[in-house]
Amino acid sequence: MYGGAGVHVAELSAVLREHLDVRVRCFDGARTEAGVTGYDVPAELADRDAVLRTFGVDLLMAGDVAGADLVHSHTWYANLAGHLAGLLHGIPHVISAHSLEPLRPWKAEQLGGGYALSGWAEKTAYEGAAAIIAVSAGMRADILRSYPDVDPARVHVVHNGIDLDGWRRPDGAEAVAAAHATARSHGIDPDRPAVVFVGRITRQKGLPYLLRAAEALPPEVQLVLCAGAPDTAEIMAEVTGLVAELRTKRDGVVWIEEMLPRPTGRPGRRFSDARTMVEGIVYRYRTGIAWRDLPEVFGPWQTVWTWHRRMAFDGTWDRAAAKIVAAADAAGMVDWSLSVDSTIARAHQHATNTTRLTGGWIELQGFDARAA
Repeated sequence: MYGGAGVHVAELSAVLREHLDVRVRCFDGARTEAGVTGYDVPAELADRDAVLRTFGVDLLMAGDVAGADLVHSHTWYANLAGHLAGLLHGIPHVISAHSLEPLRPWKAEQLGGGYALSGWAEKTAYEGAAAIIAVSAGMRADILRSYPDVDPARVHVVHNGIDLDGWRRPDGAEAVAAAHATARSHGIDPDRPAVVFVGRITRQKGLPYLLRAAEALPPEVQLVLCAGAPDTAEIMAEVTGLVAELRTKRDGVVWIEEMLPRPTGRPGRRFSDARTMVEGIVYRYRTGIAWRDLPEVFGPWQTVWTWHRRMAFDGTWDRAAAKIVAAADAAGMVDWSLSVDSTIARAHQHATNTTRLTGGWIELQGFDARAA
């Protein structure tokens, strides 16, 4: 059950899929990814309080996990769904925690009276969870301090990890030159030292404090802000004003709001696997097989599918197609003539390629739900 912290859930589900059957249920509408179900807010709640809309989605999620062996939730958005699903289906509910509602009182600015409801949902879920995973010893202490009725034996510490293949300095002159070119395209001088902020624009991140303190940075130091997705219009206006003010006092203030591309290797796999991943994707589409039937020579099919999804969402496939067509056109290999034909030909239904709903079983290119 996913209600926030997208990087956490994306990385966790990708690793777990190498060992077991995982289904992800999330907010913000239908998804096309295999093994992922997205939910829209129930129409009856569309104009209600934001937290009530969230609870509406939680109820839909809780009803859809029948047959799972375990349910996991992350953040208060989905904690209620996990709690109810555990009770409804008689399965353990495990929570992973990196923040707590009682320690974020500024969220009253974002949620208004809904802040009391989000805190209630989190408290109820934590006190009923079979296990809670904290990202640090400090987080564990915060959980037990905020929710003293939680059994300490059920709170475990598992530190966040870093994919050292995905997050490392470029190797070789060509890769370094490409990285420097990307930095310069965003206004960053790779030859100057920099203080870098990466995160959403929320009260919890403390970005306004950083912007005020940045006036004291040495003049040769750049301030690079990779920041977007503000919680409220008010904090966005505050940050925008502080950035504008800071730029009147010093240079080298760079603000990047969009997401930047990065290598997407999984732990234990170096980025050199890109060719194998692409060949696996092409093989699947040329043969028309289900993802689960991909030959083992390409590695775990879940990993190949994850690469395909990411490359589709970040526009890699569109850019590749545009370059291939442009190169073919320059070589005179593309005929751009247009033919319009108004002929209508009737065909028997069996001569078409469309699916006919006959009431029988249909094999889907996916896998059965065993865990949420």
